[in-house]
Amino acid sequence: MKAADFIALLKKFDFDSFYGVPDSLLKSFCKNIENEKNIIAANEGNAVALGCGYYLAKGKIPVIYMQNSGLGNCINPILSLADIYEIPLLFIVGWRGEPFVKDEPQHYKQGKLTREILNCIGVENEILSFDIKTAESQIKLAKEYVEKTGKSYAFVVKKGTFENENTQFREKFQDIKLTRKEAIEEILKFAPEDSFFVSTTGYISRELYRSSKDSARNFLTVGSMGHASSIALSVALEKKDKTIFCLDGDGALLMHLGAIGTIAQKSPNNLKHILLNNFVHDSVGAQPTSSKVMNFPKIFEGAGYKKIYSVDTLIKLREVLSDFIQNDELSFLEIKIKPEDGVDLPRPVNTPSENKIAFMEKLNEY
Repeated sequence: MKAADFIALLKKFDFDSFYGVPDSLLKSFCKNIENEKNIIAANEGNAVALGCGYYLAKGKIPVIYMQNSGLGNCINPILSLADIYEIPLLFIVGWRGEPFVKDEPQHYKQGKLTREILNCIGVENEILSFDIKTAESQIKLAKEYVEKTGKSYAFVVKKGTFENENTQFREKFQDIKLTRKEAIEEILKFAPEDSFFVSTTGYISRELYRSSKDSARNFLTVGSMGHASSIALSVALEKKDKTIFCLDGDGALLMHLGAIGTIAQKSPNNLKHILLNNFVHDSVGAQPTSSKVMNFPKIFEGAGYKKIYSVDTLIKLREVLSDFIQNDELSFLEIKIKPEDGVDLPRPVNTPSENKIAFMEKLNEY
């Protein structure tokens, strides 16, 4: 069905306020709520809290949208906020890793358990129909359920439920010229031979995989969005004789921003934290993050990082990389890059488990 038609039905039944984190299966949906009352949250738990605040202020039921991988971030606020206060929410959940549908390895376990998780936390759910008339009946029944019970309801969205359409947000950032490929290739050129990389989920890990000559030095964090920096911290603390790079993304960093306080508290001088900031959730449709209004250098300085750098061109990147890498203090480097799709990016041929084993062996080699 057309996403715009589905959204019109939601509004017909007075579901007219949206809070969430973008998902690749919901690209058309996200595009069509761009001009609605919509807040893209830092993480799915935040989205639940935003929706609850809206309900408290207006007495109307909000729509919370997300990828199914985000259910873990919102179980606590669902159970200890929405349920406790009997605040009903309508969830739209993209079903990555749907059984018998080919997908990335990080989605299979959660895909298999998606509806089981929803059932376990008491959220009634059904699969959203591809047919607009059937979907209207589903929305009507969902509205009756949430109003009668004060409990939440979820629609699980299969791949292909919404028609593909132009979901381009990237044209808003044409003033930025530096590419993700250029930035990562330059970092690899300057990195010492004893360097190891922990990269965040999405295009950044795929670009590192393509550009790196020694994949065993790279831990590609294909899932667990927002946690690459914490992984890198522990590796750096245990391997003080090696330089550990964390390649972060703005969406991932914002999802669990509190991690930088823990990193600064421990302050390992062999950890080099790099933010590849393209201002969007690139791999799921390039919906904007809040990084456009964030001053990351000041945030990291305030958190306790010792050396701070920020660049937006390849020339500037080359000028600071040596000092960034060679200084003996906890360092942060923001690299502003242009949003771009990843259609030409290869996917790792080795499994996550194989990546783990190779990384561990290389890390402990000498």
